[in-house]
Amino acid sequence: MPNYLSPDVLARAEALGLKARQLVEGLRVGDHKSPYKGFSVEFVQHREYVPGDDIRHIDWKSYGRSERYTIKQYEQETNFALHLLFDCSNSMRYGGGETNKLEFAKLLAASLAYTVIRQRDTVSLRVFNTGWVAELPQSSQLGHINAITATLEETQPKDRTTIGPLLDEVADRVSRRGIVVLISDCLEDLEPTLAGLRHLRFRGHEVVLFHVLHRDEVEFPLDGNIRFIGLEGYEELMTRPHMLRPAYLRIVNKYLADIQRGCDNSGVDYVRLLTDKPLGPALAEYLVRRLQAGRR
Repeated sequence: MPNYLSPDVLARAEALGLKARQLVEGLRVGDHKSPYKGFSVEFVQHREYVPGDDIRHIDWKSYGRSERYTIKQYEQETNFALHLLFDCSNSMRYGGGETNKLEFAKLLAASLAYTVIRQRDTVSLRVFNTGWVAELPQSSQLGHINAITATLEETQPKDRTTIGPLLDEVADRVSRRGIVVLISDCLEDLEPTLAGLRHLRFRGHEVVLFHVLHRDEVEFPLDGNIRFIGLEGYEELMTRPHMLRPAYLRIVNKYLADIQRGCDNSGVDYVRLLTDKPLGPALAEYLVRRLQAGRR
């Protein structure tokens, strides 16, 4: 049985945590800013006293200055929901051993889920290719980790990728603002994917794209006579890679620049992960950037 809970990755991720950087809507008191006003933590504003308000929250200093009863309002803190969207299309099969994109993505998804549940927030999981393959509702129970890892273990790559319409569906279905994490190689038409990410941002969610790629896909370091097998319905092609390399790299570099720019322009966190680099340091680097951005 694969172990998707790596002690090294978890130690790094749990030490830093995954905190919401914007307002979220939760169901209980927690560690993240809520859009709702209450009587806890951080002062926001005054409002006029109305009969029935708790007199303990009257600002008597303000009354001494204005002779008007006012109530101090504070910003509540709440938990957040992390919505994991996991790509299990055929293109995720690429790579051998630890550099296999699907296995790398499973380790990432399990690590994020564990980190968030350990900090008492909730996690849901949706696995997809052309449609939804598996869906686990959100929960903050420690036992939910077992359900997530079991689902990931059973997940096998199949069919093509259809990201954009599924992101639109999530944006319409998930009403409470939270954090949506897409884990995918994004090997399909780019504009529907970016449109779906923009839709999620429009709905008020924080959005993170973990773009999982194999180094072969980025650098094309192949040589000799090689048969290329299309993993998502394309014909086989026998060719000499060194003759294709210049054109291939132009196309891939433009694609990577376009997806980075599209995410930046939409306020989406874009994190490119190459499967030959250890996940622990790469994930920790991103979480440090989140913490630093949250302090500004």
